[in-house]
Amino acid sequence: MTLKKYTSNGKKYTSNGKKYTSNGLKRNWLLISFLILFTACNQIEQEKTMKKDLDYPNTKKIEFSDTYFDTEIKDPYRWLEDDLSEETESWVKEQNKVTFNYLDQIPFKEKIENIIEDLWNYEKYSSPFKEGNYIYFYKNDGLQNQSVIYRKKGEEGETEVFLDPNKFSEDGSDSLAGISFSSDGSLAAYAISEDGSDWRKIYIIDVETKEQIENPIIDVKFSGISWKGNEGFFYSSYVKPKGSELSAKTDSHRLFFHKINTNQSEDLVIFGDKEEEKRRYVGGYVTEDDKYLIIQGANSTSGNDLYLIELESDDKELVQILSDMSSDTYLLNNIGSTLYLSTNRGAPNQKIVKVNANKPTEENWIDLIPETENVLSPSTGAGFIFAEYMIDANSTVFQYDFDGKLIREIKLPGIGSSGAISGKRNDQELYFTFTNYITPPSIYKLDPKSGDTNIYKLSLSQFKPEEYVSNQYFFKSKDGTDIPITITHKKGIELDGNNPTILYGYGGFNISLTPQYSITSSAWLEMGGIYAVANLRGGGEYGKDWHLAGTKQNKQNVFDDFIYAAKYLKDNGYTSKEKLAIMGRSNGGLLVGAVMTQKPEIAQVALPGVGVLDMLRYHKFTAGAGWAYDYGTSDESKEMFEYLLGYSPLHNINEGVNYPATLVTTGDHDDRVVPAHSFKFAAELQSKHRGSNPVLIRIEVDAGHGAGTPTSKLIEQFADIYAFTLFNMGYEEIN
Repeated sequence: MTLKKYTSNGKKYTSNGKKYTSNGLKRNWLLISFLILFTACNQIEQEKTMKKDLDYPNTKKIEFSDTYFDTEIKDPYRWLEDDLSEETESWVKEQNKVTFNYLDQIPFKEKIENIIEDLWNYEKYSSPFKEGNYIYFYKNDGLQNQSVIYRKKGEEGETEVFLDPNKFSEDGSDSLAGISFSSDGSLAAYAISEDGSDWRKIYIIDVETKEQIENPIIDVKFSGISWKGNEGFFYSSYVKPKGSELSAKTDSHRLFFHKINTNQSEDLVIFGDKEEEKRRYVGGYVTEDDKYLIIQGANSTSGNDLYLIELESDDKELVQILSDMSSDTYLLNNIGSTLYLSTNRGAPNQKIVKVNANKPTEENWIDLIPETENVLSPSTGAGFIFAEYMIDANSTVFQYDFDGKLIREIKLPGIGSSGAISGKRNDQELYFTFTNYITPPSIYKLDPKSGDTNIYKLSLSQFKPEEYVSNQYFFKSKDGTDIPITITHKKGIELDGNNPTILYGYGGFNISLTPQYSITSSAWLEMGGIYAVANLRGGGEYGKDWHLAGTKQNKQNVFDDFIYAAKYLKDNGYTSKEKLAIMGRSNGGLLVGAVMTQKPEIAQVALPGVGVLDMLRYHKFTAGAGWAYDYGTSDESKEMFEYLLGYSPLHNINEGVNYPATLVTTGDHDDRVVPAHSFKFAAELQSKHRGSNPVLIRIEVDAGHGAGTPTSKLIEQFADIYAFTLFNMGYEEIN
């Protein structure tokens, strides 16, 4: 695909070299030419009209303010935080009306949608996994809204549908949010997310009959499902908040045990009911041998304490492994009473230690696989430890035994990202996926005894990697720190500064952006665009120190890294201000919001998705207080308040500034980053922005933060985003 830019004369139409000799044909051609010219002129006028100041819905302002350390902060759009009000609902409808009217007039939007749909339409498989008598796997026929779970008895068995999430709701907005099988595989418990919400319902079914055996467990949030034998399972949830369950603060997490064929009201609270056990996040999981329950508690997204209960003992004593939350530590596996822990305690890049469960505290830990200069992400399966190391955001995997002896390096298909090599301890073969920005994920089978790998399922994608190139480079940020950036595009492009480019970033919560194939980004590449991903500080690409360099009063480092990534792309001829879009989601939405308000001239288009945009109040909603480790809060000190105020996107929109063409995206059921962030930001931007660039908000109805979004909605959303982006870069059509 190629893109055509606007010309001063509008569209150019040719006769393709044909000569018309008959008088009739000449007259017809004159008529056709007139009609084409008339249509073209109308379209150009329509496009000019679209470029003018839009008639945005009137968003009322109220007299409301908060005082922080003697500083009054006005909040005229506070009323938009009420997601239960008819007034907010009406505002959403009016904004969507303006937005979709604008998007629907872009002449090539449908063509983009078709490109994405064509690239999406192929069979996709997950790695298989064994539970009881069956081998299970996920499969999507191509354009199904949700992937279906299939099963068969043995490799040669007949394949049948086990669970079809497409039947949960008519529009595909309800999704499968996890499934767990009992020890012998005879029972399964699966969680459903409705309309993209983080709140879940858990259904229990008999595996053979596929019939539901009791009423669902309700009001579950931020929870795994971990079985104790066939007796029942552990799950986590909050005390149900008063008011809106989508936006009300959730702060007291508890771990429950549900016994099969009993009422939920009888479920035992295992942890979190006592004042000293109050945690914002609590998780519990049972070891594969059903010997121990491991409990993790946390008050933020980084750092946890750790406990165990010996399930076979009579007293079920709660034994403390770690008493503080200054590290990220979790159980990797156990062999009898020997526990294997993965931890960054005294090891910013993670290490593996072992300890006896009878004396599990830190002073008894023995290093098994020491820390290295690269970040470790371990997994286990078939009686081995697989140590995946991230080297400049790419995977390298080594196989160890449980004595810490190096067996071999696992040969990967290339440079990119390996999925975790994991399984049960008695598995005879293991599976993993491999991908990068131009390689659709394929599934590989590993023989853990020999180390041999073979293709199990080759991707059926029609995308042609051989036509593209993806290279990693390094640039210096404002303070001289080397920052990696991966740039992907069609082979043979001219570095003339004229290529439509999306710069994507995240930079937070110790999350690493590793090379991953994306159908939507491949559509952008297919249309001739450049896709660049910067590995900013705040992420986890280089360990805990890299993460901390982008938190709290170091957060400006993240924005500077992104700004200098944009500079690198322009300085090296990839793009220009007029052809650059900046994009990010969630914490990445904050990134885009902060950068576009600090540097309005940085890009032509800004795409903040489901962003954290009100930094003074983010901790007042749902589980937002748990993000304080990364952000700090406006309540904790005057210095922290002033720092947050200095970059909070909502509070740094200035009157009369010509901001980039902006498409804010959110979901009306997002209870992770509540849509009020996006609502208030869009209202403020529309009020103060001056210039011809549109500033719009696209609010997906019956959708949440992103997980489980049906295929149909994803295709529509990205068609809208790309159409908006290219149109505002000055393109009139795509070929």
